[in-house]
Formats: sequence, structure tokens, C-alpha cells
Amino acid sequence: MDLEALVDAMTLQEQVSLLSGEDSWSLPAVSRVGIGKLRVTDGPNGARGGGSLIGGLSAAAFPVGICIGASWDPQLAREIGSAIADEVVSKGAHVALAPTVNIHRSVTNGRNFECFAEDPELTAALAISYIEGLQAKRIAATIKHFAGNESEIERTTMNSRVDERTLREVYFRPFEDAVKKAGVWAVMTSYNQLNGTYTSEHSWLINEVLRGDWGFDGLVMSDWSGSHSTAPTVNAGLDLEMPGPTRDRGQKLLDAVETGEVASSTVRQGALNALRLMRRTGALGNLQHHQERVDDRPEHRALIRCAGAAGMVLLKNEGILPLQADGRVAVIGPNARTARIMGGGSSQLNPHYQVTPWEGLVGRLGEDDLSYAAGCSNHRWEPLLEGEFTCDFFASTDFSGPVVHSEQLQNANAMWMTPIAAGKVRQGHFSVRIRGTFVPKETGLHRVGLFSAGYSRVKVDGQLVANAWDGWSRGRTFFEEGCDEVVGTVTLNAAQSYEIEIEFASKPFIDMETHAFRLGIGHPMGDADIVQAVEVAAQADKVVLFVGRSGEWDTEGSDLEDIALPGRQNELVSAVLAANPRTVIVLQTGGPIEMPWVDDVPAILQAWYPGQECGNAIADVLYGDAEPGGRLPQSFPRQWCNNPTYSEDSEIYPGRDGHVRYDEGVFIGYRHYERAGIAPLFAFGHGLSYTSFALSDLLVASRPDSVRVAFAVSNTGDRSGSTVAQIYVGDKEASVPRPLRELKAFRKVVLEPGESTDVQIDLSMRDFAFYDVVSRCWRIEAGAFSVSLGISAVDIVAEVDVQLEAATLSV
Repeated sequence: MDLEALVDAMTLQEQVSLLSGEDSWSLPAVSRVGIGKLRVTDGPNGARGGGSLIGGLSAAAFPVGICIGASWDPQLAREIGSAIADEVVSKGAHVALAPTVNIHRSVTNGRNFECFAEDPELTAALAISYIEGLQAKRIAATIKHFAGNESEIERTTMNSRVDERTLREVYFRPFEDAVKKAGVWAVMTSYNQLNGTYTSEHSWLINEVLRGDWGFDGLVMSDWSGSHSTAPTVNAGLDLEMPGPTRDRGQKLLDAVETGEVASSTVRQGALNALRLMRRTGALGNLQHHQERVDDRPEHRALIRCAGAAGMVLLKNEGILPLQADGRVAVIGPNARTARIMGGGSSQLNPHYQVTPWEGLVGRLGEDDLSYAAGCSNHRWEPLLEGEFTCDFFASTDFSGPVVHSEQLQNANAMWMTPIAAGKVRQGHFSVRIRGTFVPKETGLHRVGLFSAGYSRVKVDGQLVANAWDGWSRGRTFFEEGCDEVVGTVTLNAAQSYEIEIEFASKPFIDMETHAFRLGIGHPMGDADIVQAVEVAAQADKVVLFVGRSGEWDTEGSDLEDIALPGRQNELVSAVLAANPRTVIVLQTGGPIEMPWVDDVPAILQAWYPGQECGNAIADVLYGDAEPGGRLPQSFPRQWCNNPTYSEDSEIYPGRDGHVRYDEGVFIGYRHYERAGIAPLFAFGHGLSYTSFALSDLLVASRPDSVRVAFAVSNTGDRSGSTVAQIYVGDKEASVPRPLRELKAFRKVVLEPGESTDVQIDLSMRDFAFYDVVSRCWRIEAGAFSVSLGISAVDIVAEVDVQLEAATLSV
């Protein structure tokens, strides 16, 4: 189809209609000229059904980004992208809002779990493959968030101050390769400002760098409610405002064309970019109504289980792993009988199923030789109240007038997106009365926790217990549109039924159009629970202790306050180790934690959030049915204060007066620890295997347009396994501050016992260059460069120098 002719056959109003969403997840059809709807769905660890972040049709839950990052396996990333393309099709969509490639700048970023790594080259390599996997099946990837969104604190307004060299060498790198090497079809701008301008209206970012320097020919969309203007965003090259109905386009854009603020040719180009995306995905001439379905594929189950194991990192092992299937096993910890399969925020979905670690171990061993104790809790909010609830909607904010719509919830958690109540109430002008029952399992004091993006309060048997209505103030929930949890207490009797009534009223949004609430009720745990866990541990032959965080902590919209284990988990770990030193710690977090007990435990397995096969994948690794294939994509510091963004100057992190300054420049992650002389707890690239490897015979040879690196890898152990050979480059005579070593290439190698292989990698000249901000080019300075071969950023087994001549490379 001739897109130029098609766009010219459209009226200006029709062209404008393609530059904003019709609703939360689609662009409008233009049936007069045969244009169908383009639909998008959230990723990156699946394809959510039903639109809303809560509920909806079930979908496959894949490992989160940091788990894929830990695999160091581009081929696996490609397979996951391909499988998620199938999931997008099953949800009647054409575009996946994935992958997320922001860099792990701080160890406390709430969204680190969703991103691949602290290193730009590792991130770029995985992003290329993920994108290729999606787009090979005509599902558009939308790489995000462009750029400078490395924190969730005031992210919708924060001004990220980053120098151009740092942007080019670190934060732009995955986006650049996504365009140049993977040919990505869509890019999403971030919420924040970059050096004083919102990224959604940043002409230098979009028009000069993305389209000009890199040659991007796809569609640029805003993050949801991330557009702040009409003419500035359109003129800056933001093609699509999401979600719909529009706030900044439509008639406002028509008026801007009429007054000359926006040229009609600019509108035409934006519409042409939208049409090109539609053609690439097959949506252009499809006028059929979209249909969603549940498609629980066996091959996806198998891939998720395999990928979960491939991303697990064996941090420490003093010979206890893999476990033998003998003796009594104590299964302890707050994450033992809960499936921590994903992080929180827009990437969350309703999984087909979820396997807890307990269920995985039962499936592997049977239940007779297993014992269990929780020991303590690790929740951020009170446990979600499950059960059926009836919602009665009113077209007023004070429950006046008739009930205009009723619907059911399967738990006390809802996020309402347009159309709300089947379109019978207006966004920002409605109230809801939610009713259900609760039957507690224990007698005693219960904590009732409520938070909402809107005003809310909860009554138990008519008694007001928690009030998030009077004195409501903005907090760190629901993308910073909600208040912090308000907790009340009430004494309840086990097995007695209590009436629960929640009243909710919408309020004007602050930055994002969000109406939501969440209610939890919990019975507090105490000393007796730790004592019980100690008793269970003492009676067992070995202990598997499941601790960590959850998607309540690792979530979009909220950074962590520190990296200590929440609640009394450190106390639980120390008590269990004292009772039974044959203890394996299984960590589930979206990033590093402090480990005051690290010297006392014989084995630590970092399992991240590995998707719906969580428990099965963990059991596979614990018992040696699968190799712990992961290597750290993020350095684990001994203390939170060791990380690159820690400073007495709060403008460096978490930000001050609306500004956050990337003062560390290119010295992020492992580069920072080396420069500061700080030994990390576990280094970037670190990870143990169940076998042993030797890297040898490093050879480096300069060629006309590349540097060839060759070496040998041998499996010196008695079982098959994998290792990741890592190539780092250093400029020994640089005129600008450069890291001692920068990762430039890697290779995951799988070998049988006694097997060896030769590896050859060609480094490009760009791998030796830095970005010269004065000359606006990539520059190699004449002199000596080190090429290092290692198995982590600190475990370097060989290093060779190579002499290079001066050269300049274009952007």
C-alpha cells in the first residue's frame, strides 16, 4: 500500500485523529479510507489482557527484566521476545510496550527489576535480541523510556540533569543499538524532564538524536499521560499522545494548525509514522473488532521454567548445592508459600497460574519429608483481602443519586480506567460503594490497611477502621497518585464473618489519570513465629530459607528507602542459621540487598522474580536438574551507602527541588566501585556454576577496522554447565576521565565435562572510543588500550595491551 497516497487522501482532522489514543490502549480506526485500529498492550514480562493493570484475562508471566539480564544470553532474550509476540497476538494487539532499557543507576530504583542491567552494552545486546524476537512476528517493540528515567521519585516532573557524554556513552546506548541494529519500530518517551525540557517535547532528543543521528523511521509515543502540551510536543517529533481520549491533541491541534503554531506538514509526517507502524504490524487494513483470548501454551510454560533457571545467580556455595534428595527439609520464610513472580506497576499482569517455592519442592520431593514455617512477614502493605466484592457506582462524588452500574471484584483492589462503569460515569466525577465479607483465620488484633488514588474509607461491621478520606495526602502508591497506606486496627474472632464496606470517591488527578484503591487485612506476626521457625529448622537435616522482597517493594512509582531486607527477615536468617547451619538462602528481590549474615551461610541463590514457573525453576536449580545459569547484571554493594548515587548532596539522589543531577557521569555500577576503591559484596558479572571452568590463551590482534580477541574456554569439572566470558576494554592514556574497564563484549558458553572450545570476538573501533562533546563525534586517542578477559568485573584472568592510532567516528 502506498502510504504517501493514503496519508494525502486523509483530511487534516483524520490525520490528527491518529496522533492520539482513542482510549487507553488503541488508536482510532479511520474506516472511510480503510484504516483499522492499532492496539497496544503492556509488557515487558508478558502481554496483559483486559487493559486494566488489575485482573483481566490471564496471560503468561515471563521472568522480569533483571532476570533476563542475569542470563547474559541474547538468544534466550530473542526466544522470550518471540514468545511474548505470541502473547500479544492472543490479546488482540499489535504493539508491545517493551522492552524497558533504562540503566540501573541507583540500587534503590523501584523499577530496576524491569530493566536489564547497570551496564549499557549488556543492556543493548539483550534489547536487540528481544526486539528482533518480537518484530520477526510482526509485533512492534516499543523501547522505553527515552531518556533519563532512572528513578521513580517525582518521575513525572523531575528534571534529570545529565551531560551529553554520559548520555551518549551510557543512557542512550541501548536506544541507539535498538534503532541501528534491531530496527525498532516504536520508541516511548519518559515522563521526566531532561536538562530542563520534558522529553515528550524535546526536539534535540527526538528530532536531532533519535531521527537525525540514528535514522529512526518509526513512531514516537508518550508514556501514559506523559504529554504536557500541544504544539511543543508535535513540533518536537512526538507522534502519538497516549492514552486517549486526548488531552492535548484533537481540536487543540487543529486550532494550532489554524494559527500557524504547527505546520500541516508536521501533522502529516506524524500520521505517516503511525500508518507505517500499522503497516508493519498488519493492523492497517484490519477493520475487524479485536478479540482477546487465554492462550496457555505448553511451549511457553517450558520456556519460562528454563529462562527462570537461566537467570538465577549462585552467589555463594560451600559445597551444599546442588542438594541431594535425602533427609528432612525445612522450608522456611515469608516467600516460601507465596509465588513472587513479578514486580509491581504497569508490567504486572494476571498470570495463568503461579507456582510457589513450596509447591515446586513438593512436586520435586513429595510432602512427607518437608516441614514449613513462615517465621516472619515481609509485606509492605497489609495482605490483600481476597474474595468477591460488589461495586455499586454513582455518577456523583458523594454517593447521591441512583446506582448507575454494578460490577464484581475478585479482591479488594481496583484500578479504574476509561471507560469506567461501562461508560456510565465520567472520569474524575464518580463514587463507588464496595461491599464484601471477611472471615479471619485467627482470633486477635488485626491490622486494616487502605490506600487509594482518590478518597476512601473502610468500615468493618459498620465501624470505621481506616480512613484515607479525611486529610488525604499524596504518597508513594499508584504511580504517586495515591496516598500512603493508612492503617487501623480491629479485634476479630476466627471463623466469624464480618461485613466489609469500602467507600471510594474520585478526586482530581495530579499528573496521571488514575482512580484506584487497595484494602488489606492482616494478623501481625511476632516473636512466637520466629521461635517456631527455629524449632522447625533444628529438627531438619537441611533448610531452604526463602527471603527477599515482592512487587509491593520493587515497583513502578516508588523507589526503595534502603536495601535492607524488609521487616524481621535478617533476624530470622540469623536465628535459623544458629539453629541449623546447613541452610541455603534463596533470595527473591529486584536488585541488591545488604547481607549482614553473608559469612555465616553456606549457599546463597539469587532467584529474582522468575515468572509463573517460579517454584519449579527454583527447585530445578536447588536440586541440580538445571544449571544456575545467571551472572549478576548489577553490582551488589556491601552497604547501600557504597552505591554510585550515595551522596550528602541530595540533588545527586534522590533529587532536590525538582532536579536530580547525574554527577557520577559515566562512572556507574562496577565502574564506580573500581574508581572509589570499594570492594562490592558481589561483583558485576559474578556467578558460580555447579562445575568449574578455565579461560586461557588470550590473544588480541589489531585489524584495519576492528580488534580481534581470541581465547579458549574449558569445562574442568565433572558435569555440564555454562560460564560467561567477559571482555573489558580500558584506555590507558585517556585525556578525559574514563573507567579502568568497560564491558564491550561477552559470550555465554555451554560445555560438557572435559570439553573445550575456542572463542573469537571482533571488537569494533567504536568499542575503544569516547564521545567528544566539543567535536560531536566518537574519538579514539592514539595509544595503548587494555583488553581484559574475565568472569566478572573484578575476576580478570588475563589482560593484553593493544596499540591503536587516533581516529574519529561519526555518530
